[in-house]
Formats: sequence, C-alpha cells, structure tokens
Amino acid sequence: MGAGKATDVSDIQDEDDLDEEPGEVIESAPPLKIGEERELGSFGIKKKLLKRGHGWETPEFGDEATVHYVGTLLDGTKFESTRDKGEPFNIKLGQGQVTSGLDHGIITLTKGEIALFTLPSEMGVVQFEVELVSWISVVDVSKDGGIIKKIIEKGDKIEQPSDLDEVLVKYRVELVDGTVVAETPEEGIEFYVKDAAAGHLCPAFSKAIMTMKIGEKAKLIVQPQYGFAEHGRDASEGVHSIPPSSILSIDVELVSFKPVTDITGDAKLIKKILKEGEGASVANEGATVTISYRAMLEDGTVFEKKGIDGGTPLEFVTDEEQVITGLDRAAATMKKGEWAVLTIHPDYGFGGVEVRRDLTVVPPYSNLTYEVEMVDFIKEKAPWELSNHEKIKAAEKKKEEGNLFHKSGKYQRAAKKYDKATDYVGEEVSFGDDELKLAKALRLSCWLNGAACSLKLNDFQEAIRLCSKVLDVEFHNVKALYRRAQAYMGTADLLLADLDIKKALEVDPQNREVKLIQRSLKQLQVERNKGDAKLYTNMFSWTTEATSMTTKKLKVEKDRNDRKDQETKSS
Repeated sequence: MGAGKATDVSDIQDEDDLDEEPGEVIESAPPLKIGEERELGSFGIKKKLLKRGHGWETPEFGDEATVHYVGTLLDGTKFESTRDKGEPFNIKLGQGQVTSGLDHGIITLTKGEIALFTLPSEMGVVQFEVELVSWISVVDVSKDGGIIKKIIEKGDKIEQPSDLDEVLVKYRVELVDGTVVAETPEEGIEFYVKDAAAGHLCPAFSKAIMTMKIGEKAKLIVQPQYGFAEHGRDASEGVHSIPPSSILSIDVELVSFKPVTDITGDAKLIKKILKEGEGASVANEGATVTISYRAMLEDGTVFEKKGIDGGTPLEFVTDEEQVITGLDRAAATMKKGEWAVLTIHPDYGFGGVEVRRDLTVVPPYSNLTYEVEMVDFIKEKAPWELSNHEKIKAAEKKKEEGNLFHKSGKYQRAAKKYDKATDYVGEEVSFGDDELKLAKALRLSCWLNGAACSLKLNDFQEAIRLCSKVLDVEFHNVKALYRRAQAYMGTADLLLADLDIKKALEVDPQNREVKLIQRSLKQLQVERNKGDAKLYTNMFSWTTEATSMTTKKLKVEKDRNDRKDQETKSS
C-alpha cells in the first residue's frame, strides 16, 4: 500500500473543517496544518499531519499508548499494519517497541490525531501512518519503580489532597493471581490521608493518593517494600490475609476530599473545610466577620450556638480578642460562604479555667469542636484605600490598642499592633506639612514601643533594628539610645552598649534610667574582666606547666646523653 493511501481520502479533513485547538503546540513550533510536513528536532523524523486530534494533551515517555499504525517502504510496499489485524496495538512509549525513533513522533500526537512519520530504520527509510487512539499516563510515584500509577481516567480539578486532608475513596486490592484481598463498599470509605498506612492498606496508598485529583481513577502496582514487605499481613476485619513479599494491584478512585489545615503549625488548631467558600478572598486579621456556629465539647455536648435554629449570628472583629483565640484565628482564614469544622486545643480555647457558656459549663482544659459558617465579612481597609487623615486616625487607633496589650503583658500582640500602625504612616506615604509632624511622631513612637516589646520578649536583634530606625531620624533620641543599649547588653555587645549610654548621657546627663543601666553595664564589664583574667591565668598556668615539663624532659635527655658519653670514655 502506498504511503498516502493508508487512510481513506474522506477521513482527511480540509484545513477549514476544524478550528485549531487553542494552545496546541508541536515541538514549540506553530501547529501543523493539514498536509503540512515538518522535521521533528534532531531525530531525523519528519511528521506530516493528516487529521487533527482533540484537545492539547499529548503522552510522555513511560506512558502506555494505544495506536493504529501502518508501516510502508517508500515504494508503497506495506510490511506491517494493525488495521489489517482489526485491533490497535498497545505500546509503552520510550522502549522502541515498533521501531527505533517512532516513539519520538507518537509523543507529539493528541488523542485521535493521525500523522505520517518518515524515519530512517534498519530497512532504510520507512513511513508509518499512526493514529493515537488513547493513552494511559504512567507515573513512578516513588521514583524507584516501587509504586507505579497508571491513570485510567483523569480527574476534573487541579487540587490534590495533602497528608492532613480527609479523603473519600473507592478501592479494590488484588494479588497478582487475582485474589481480592480488600474492597470498599460501593459508596467508598472516608479517612485521613496520613492514617492510610495505619488503618487503610499500606504506605504506598497515602503516597499515591496525594498525587491524585478529584474524579481520578488509577491502577497502582505496588512492590513489596511499599506494601507489606516480607511480613505480609494477617487477616482482619474486611481484609483477607496477604502473603509475605506480595505485589499488590490496587484499583483506586479519589471521589472527593475535605481540605484540612493546621492553622497554628502545632496541631492545636485544625480546620477541616466541609464546603468551599466563594472566590479567593479570606477575612484576614482586622476584618469584621459575621459567623454562625455550633460549639461542642469533646463528647458532643453543645455548649453554645449562634445563628443556628433561627438565632442571631455572631459579629466580631478578628485579632481583637473578642472571642477565643482558636475561633479568632480560624475565622481570619475563611472565605465567604465557607463551612468548616474546627478542632481547638485548650491552649487556643478556654485554657485551664472553668467557663459557663449559654447552654452548659465548659470544664478546665477542654478540647473544643466548632462547626462554623462564614456568613459574611468586611475586610479592614488597606492603607492605600484611606485618605491621609484616615491613615493617621487608623495609626493612632492601632497604637492605642498596642498600648492596652502592653499594659496587660501581651507583648507579642502589642508589637503586632505597633507594626500595623506604622504601615499607615510609613515613610513612603506623602503627607502635607500639618500631617507630616503627626505622622513622624506616630512612627517614632510605635518604633520605640515596638522595641520595648522586643526587649520584654528577649528579641534583642529586633529591638536593635527598631531603635536604629529611630536614631536614623533623631540621632539624639535618648529613649532609643537607652533601649538599644539594653539590647546590646542582651547580646553581650558591651562596647556598643557603652557608646549608646555615653551618647544618651551627653543629651540628658541627669537621666535616672540611663544612669541605672550604666551601673549594670559596669558590673557586667567587671564580671567579664574577671572572666577574662581567669581565662588568661589558666592559659598562663598551662603555658608555665608545659614549659616546666619541656625543661624537665630536656634535662632528662641531657643526663642520659652525659651518661652514655661517660660509658664510652670508660670503655
């Protein structure tokens, strides 16, 4: 059969019969037109497009493709044809199963595409007309061949579960002889990914699930080291015994999953999303939020309800300690319309105190569960959304909030407020003459207050940074010199601390606080000098002892040599 006769003329479409797929790219070049031929890279292969395919995805090396192909010599002599056999051929791409080099052509095809490839071979120059019927993506999950995933049906979303998420899956597990050892009910089974190895099959299962998308169906081939190794597994409820060193074949479908987030990073505030909210915007800190919730103890006892059964939802401002910390911080991460379940450790709940709520008493050290809906929120305005007058007012408010936290000993929260206040009156903001003085004073005051918080938190480097910012503006600011000196003492930079103290006393010779810290510095210097003296004494003692030992050794050597000389003369 001639090269151009492998497909009926009626199957070849005119260029205008089908619009080009958007984004379709072959070898980073413009899409081929029907009947156009192009050389592919440096492989000596030419591709002529006979019929466009569907979509834009193409297979990769390692994938399993199903193709129809007809091989001919240049004179039209047919030497091989799957069409004559009446069924397509399954090929693992990258292994050269048909002929060397053809795989490089197949990976440029989309599903349903037909192309004529001209390539050199052992038979000389040959041509293959190839149709890509379908393919299965093959993923080496473990990167060592231990877990191979064949994607039977692709998922319809981009997101993939993490190890914290709760997934709903269907699976069927077989041994190589076809024995079914485990199978889920028709509706599937729900569990947390991180618990898969412990309660659901083997380590391979959780690794594979984290590579899947919702709706994806796959077949896993699991080697013993990622299954049950040389130990196998005894029969248990719902699972047959698995012999030692068994290879497993697992058909799995990811039906859905509920994202789970460790909000605080210490596993003490966990949020599981039951229903995704709208858009991408979250409430964030400082937002006015409206929520409905049901709050329960660990045993399911409801102790409080808001916005449930006709009740009024709760409105509060996040990051203002108007509710327990766990609810406050979780609300700041939620989208409008989002439903979530919060699991709250006592550290972010009511702590070690007994608290009476609307429906019952919450005992000390209670773990709490909140089922929450974010009804609505209004974000706190960003600095760029405010007028200069509003920026100054907002900065003053944040500073006052910081002062209240500082007075109550909540230095970290206070520092955060001072930092937010400076965002409103930052140096890059343009103010008029009247507002400029106010803005500058607020900025310096918040930097100084922030430095005071850092000292309380033993964050000496941050205190140094903030005081230095003040001194860049006012080099004679006594408070900044005083607090930076304290920070330098905290980092044992006594020389720099001494310089700041002397500068402060030059400006305010009678400043009582600076004089007190100067005394503390002198005491530290005395102790350091004593330590240095002791160190030098020890070093001198060691040197003296070493010198003495060396002298003794030399004397012994000299006496020994003298005796030898004497013996030589006597003989």
